Formats: sequence, structure tokens, C-alpha cells
Amino acid sequence: MCGIAGIARLEPRGVDLETLGRMAKAIHHRGPDGYGFMTSPHVGFAHVRLSIVDLAGGAQPLASEGGRVVVTFNGEVYNYRELTVELAALGHEFRTHSDTEVLVHAWEEWGPAMFDRLNGQFAVGLFDRATQEVILFRDRFGVRPLFYAQRGGDLYFGSEVKALFATGEIEPAADPLGLDEVFTYWGALPPRTPFKGVQQLPPGHYAVWKDGRLTVKPWYRLDYPEARTEPATAIRELDEIMRSGVAFRLRADVPVGGYLSGGLDSSITCSLAAKASPFALRTFSVAFEDPRFDESAWQNQLAGEIGSHHAVSRITAGQIAADFPDVIRHTETPLLRTAPGPMYRLAKLTRERDIKVVLTGEGADELFLGYDLFKEVAVRLFCARNPASTARPALFNRIYPYLQGANRGGEFWRNFFLDAGTPDDPLFSHLPRFHLTARTKEFYGAAMRDSVGGRDALGELRDALPAAFGSWSPLNRAAWLEMTTLLSPYLLSSQGDRMGMAHAIEGRYPFLDHRLYEFAAALPTSSKLLGLKEKEILRRWARDIVPPAIRTRGKQPYRAPDAPSFFGEGAPAWVAEMLDPERTRALGYFEPAAVDGLVRRARRGAATGFRENQAIVAILSTHLWHERFLHRSLPAPLPAERADVVMHDGATAAR
Repeated sequence: MCGIAGIARLEPRGVDLETLGRMAKAIHHRGPDGYGFMTSPHVGFAHVRLSIVDLAGGAQPLASEGGRVVVTFNGEVYNYRELTVELAALGHEFRTHSDTEVLVHAWEEWGPAMFDRLNGQFAVGLFDRATQEVILFRDRFGVRPLFYAQRGGDLYFGSEVKALFATGEIEPAADPLGLDEVFTYWGALPPRTPFKGVQQLPPGHYAVWKDGRLTVKPWYRLDYPEARTEPATAIRELDEIMRSGVAFRLRADVPVGGYLSGGLDSSITCSLAAKASPFALRTFSVAFEDPRFDESAWQNQLAGEIGSHHAVSRITAGQIAADFPDVIRHTETPLLRTAPGPMYRLAKLTRERDIKVVLTGEGADELFLGYDLFKEVAVRLFCARNPASTARPALFNRIYPYLQGANRGGEFWRNFFLDAGTPDDPLFSHLPRFHLTARTKEFYGAAMRDSVGGRDALGELRDALPAAFGSWSPLNRAAWLEMTTLLSPYLLSSQGDRMGMAHAIEGRYPFLDHRLYEFAAALPTSSKLLGLKEKEILRRWARDIVPPAIRTRGKQPYRAPDAPSFFGEGAPAWVAEMLDPERTRALGYFEPAAVDGLVRRARRGAATGFRENQAIVAILSTHLWHERFLHRSLPAPLPAERADVVMHDGATAAR
């Protein structure tokens, strides 16, 4: 795992080492174990390394034996050993034992056809000297980030946006439309970002730059060829893919640990890893002082069952507030929830315990219909078939028992879920969430409203749906929307890659093995959601994997304290600074009077609803984001004389 950056110039004026050094410095937290550079008349690459595979020989940038192809690579190719054997049989000579070298030979042999052969998580910059092309490509599900900008025919790219700004050639500016998407979906949808002129390569896409022009194409598409009945071999296939996927993700020359939430998904991952790992498994969890969020009893039970060496980061509201400026510095986007904060602390603990790599359970809910949202869809469709029924909406009480109270029940469910949209709307499944999230826009200031104008973010999403979308079942349409509007833009980014790599921790996701996705997508939805029982086939298969109490417990969504984290005794000084009415007025994103009223309610402890909680987090994080990124500041470069690799137009000097 690493950080990558680079520049491709239309004119042959070169890319100087100082500029590359600044780009590398901006993302040095992603790869503190070493760094390197490549320069040529048209192209320059930078790389910061987190050494995990081939500790001695895997320094980058790395060139093929003849120097035709140069690569800077962030991520892992898990099936690199198998590909090495195949490529060696075709006559390619390997000088290292790294997965990185597979990429240069695979490009020489297969070109873009290589992408389908890769099992992994990756963001890659590749320079083909023979064609004078720079190729960028990203993994199927968007595990690893890749941003780019263009100016006058020149291309700039990096693992994080701050690498682009570090060049001094890309000016930071806010994109109101990107921000508007954050306040609609929790994250801007690729290719958009919150920054004007900066784009992110969508998952499963590649881009080719040549002669100052960039062409972006998909190489992988999500699909749901749902079967009518579950295959008789389904459990066996699931077992083979899960065990193989975990084994692939244990491939490393350092010990691999696990994040343990106490839920089914992480318990499966850690249980399989404990049996397959050559090392005693180290597991890590977050626990909360607030019992509404805490799952430590389940975490401790599973850790005891598998015999892992377990460590816990205990989270307080004060820690969330204290860490929040650093969290925003790493997410590079405003947030609507504080949930990334505890993950930041968890990664810090993991690094302090000398673990660089962890397996996690992300992806299972999207593949096996585990979220409450999917149950909502089933109940909403059931209610739509008999709109006059007063009994059917009571099923929402079973999904959300913790929301029942004086203001909950039939009329609340009807207003929130049943009146949100009709089943013929392609966004039917997500309209309640999208509408609730978008209530933050009620706090927009005049400048923000003018900038967004009459923009219809949901209309744009409807227009961008794939051609096959209408042929999928309602639950699979919901799964596609969850994968594309939340998993990649928010969960794998703000809660995943960014929080882990802030402390140089690589997360690996067995449930996001593409073989498992394709297996799950072809199952009948009843194999995944049976009535209101989520992840049915996964629970059935896991009988011999995890203890019954964990296998049968209902899902507890991961949450963290939001608005209360920032108010009360001991609140950090930056909170008052960011919420000062003059600052709000000067920045222009939000209406000062509306924000002031909200802040007064929060200070009294009266801002308890979802709308007010997310608005507080959104306002604070947007102001922090602006202060951190919208002022030009160039970092000092990493010195070229200390680099592990300096490559000048094909000639490599390793230090």
C-alpha cells in the first residue's frame, strides 16, 4: 500500500524533482517507509511506499526490464504469484518478488485486457514509452482513490487531492455542485469532487492520456443476472470463494491483523483469518462510553473464541471533537456524520501495535442485502400493494425498534417512508435517505443557493443509470445504488482508505473480492434477504465459522456520537471559531441566522434529531474543509538525494 502522484506534460519541458518531491510530501503519510521518483521530458512520477510485499525489492517507480513501461502503484494485486508464473512462461523476466512488477509485464503482454485478470484493490499510474501514453486505472469497487486534474493539455494525478495542489500549478477552489452532492449522498459521486477542476477516476474505469488529451473508459460494470432459484452448489461455492479470498488477502511479508466490530461480517473475516494466518492474529476494535453505540461485549466474545490478541480503542465524545480537524484534513471532503473519527483512532491504535495491514468486513452488507435499507424497500413495496392497510406499516417497528416513541409509529412511517416516492421511480429505494440527507440544504446561504441554482442532483443520477438498471429486481436496483452512491464515495473513502492511510494502515476487504460479488449478484434476492432476515445465505454458511450468538444477532449499524461531541464542557476552541457568525457569513456556504439558531439549540442539548445532528456536522466540517484546503500552501519537498529510486528517462538509480 502506498501513495502515488504524477504529471504528464503536453510540451517536453520535463517535470522537476522539486515538484515531484512536494507531491510526495503531501501524501507521505500513506507511505512512510520510502519514496522514489521518475522524470522524463513529458512525464514525472512520484511514489511513497508502505512496504508490505517484497520488503527489499519492491521500491517504486518500477520499470520493465527493457524500460518500456514504468509504473507507480497504490494497492495490492492478490493473485500476483499466479500471474507471475503465467507471465514468466510467456518469456517475461522478473527481477523482484513484488506484485508491482506483475503490472508492467502484464501491460506489455495484454494491454488493457490485463485489468480483468487482476484480483485486487489498486490505483495505478503507468507510462508506456513506446506509445507515449500515460494510463490511469482503478479497481472495480473503488477501494483505492485516484484523483486528477487537467490544465493546458497537462495531466496531474494523485492518490489524494492535496498532491495535486502541492504542485503549485493547480489552484484550490470549491465546486458548489460537488458540495451539493456531498449534501445529497454523503459523498460526491465520481467523477465529481468538492474541488473545482479536480475529478476522481470512477471505480472500474481507466484513462489514457496522449498528446494532451484524456480519454476515460469503463473496464468493469456492475451487473445483477439474478437466478430464479438458488443453485444446489451455492454453499460450497460460497465457502470456496470466502476461504480463497481471505487466503489471498493474507499474502504479505508482514503480519496481517483484523478489525473486529462484533458483527457477523468482521467475525467471519477474523475467524477465517485466525485459522489461515501463519501468525497469531491481532484484532482491533473501537468501544464507546455511550452504550447506545458500544458492541464491545460481542467483540470480546469473538476474540476469545478465535484466540486473537485483542486491543481496543475506547472512544469518547471529546476525542471525536479533538480529532475532527485531522479527520477532515485526511478525508478532503465535508462530512455529515462523525463516524470516520473513531476509525481514525482505531487506525492509530493499530499502527502503535506495529500492524500495517488489517482485514475488514466492508462489502458484505451491499452484496448480501444486510442493511436496514433493503428491508425498508421490501416493506415499502409490501405496503404499496395495499395502500389502505394500517397493519402493514407496523412492520417498520420491527426494523427500527429503537426509533419508536411519542413521535414514531404509523403516521411517522407513512410520512417518512411511504410518501417518499413511488415504486416506478428508479431511485425508489433510496429516496427516503436522499431526502433526509438533503435537508442540510435548508441551511444554505444565498451564495451557495445561487451557485447551485436549479440543479437537480437526483435527476442527474436518474439520467446516468445503466441501461440494464430497469431489468433488475427492486432489491438489486437498491444494491447497485448502495454500491455506487455510498460504498465507494463515502464508506471506502472517508471511513476506509482515508482513516487507515492517515496512519499508514492498509485495509483489505475479502467481501469485495470480485468473484464473491459476481456470485452474490447472481443469487436470487431471497437467498440474501428472506422476509426481514438479512444475509440469509451468509448466516446459513457461517454455522461452523462463528458462534451461534453472533451468527443469529440482528445487525447493529455502526454509529458514533454526532452533535453532542462538539458542545458542552471541554469542547475545543476551534468549534466556536468555526461557528462564529462572521466566519459563516464570510464563507457563504450557509445562512448565518439559521446556523446561529441551530448552534444555540445544540448548546442547550436540544438538537437531537437526525436533521440537526447532520447539519451541525456538515457546517463544522465544511468550514474546516475550507480553512484547510482553500488557501494555497506548498509543502517542503521530500529531498531527491534521500530517495530509494530516482529514474531519469529510463535509467534507474537505486539507493
